Amino acid sequence: MRQELMSLPKTLAVDVARNLVMVAKLLDEDPEQAYGYAKVALRLASRVAAVREAAGFAAYGVGKYAEALAEFRAARRMTGSSHLWPVMADCERGLGRPEKALAMAGEPEVQRLDKAGQVEMRLVAAGARRDMGQAEAAVVTLQSPELASNSAQPWTARLRYAYADALLAVGREEEAREWFARALESDQGGMTDASDRLAQLDGVEFVDALDPDAEDTDLPVNDAPAEDPGDGDGEARKGGPQEPPLGGATAPAEAEDSDGRVGGADEADDNR
Repeated sequence: MRQELMSLPKTLAVDVARNLVMVAKLLDEDPEQAYGYAKVALRLASRVAAVREAAGFAAYGVGKYAEALAEFRAARRMTGSSHLWPVMADCERGLGRPEKALAMAGEPEVQRLDKAGQVEMRLVAAGARRDMGQAEAAVVTLQSPELASNSAQPWTARLRYAYADALLAVGREEEAREWFARALESDQGGMTDASDRLAQLDGVEFVDALDPDAEDTDLPVNDAPAEDPGDGDGEARKGGPQEPPLGGATAPAEAEDSDGRVGGADEADDNR
């Protein structure tokens, strides 16, 4: 990216770089604001591949899948790289075209991806299978040497989590519990909510102590004189589970939920 920006006038390059930094910083915590910075960078330097890619991820992060797909295609034309192939396929899923995403999983571009990219493509393909109502096929799609490996990689937790969720979808609860536990074991960065899913399978109910609608567990106040000790407060359980992050990230990462699903949006342009 630095080399691309060096081709711009110095002042313009600085402005573009600042906006791209803000996109990277805000993409997970405030995707709408990240999208705004990406649009500024795009107006300043639309012929820079890194800008088109960043704009694609920003649009992807706010569910504008048609726009994201167009930006990813533009970046790919400029660079000739295939590393955006999985997220492009996921955009097709977001646009309600899982069949097209599944077809992309069988294209030669997949063979040019690195190991992380191939795992991402497998996650997208499994999600497409589930979109199409093929839950058993989704389980089979995720079965791979990467899933069986004991080595911890950046994608290990997400792959195990997706497999556990796919198993649960076909009623294989005991196996699902085992794989949620294995996902939690490898999830050093808190990328998934595997701990909450395990708790749900074990029948543990969470109550948010800060939720005003939560059941009040305090005992009634005793009206006895001050020297007469009253009842103590009840102990609230710790805060409830949270939804996992979508997984959207700055290039070249992709975001997905437990089955890799990303939701619908506007129609994309035809592949060019």
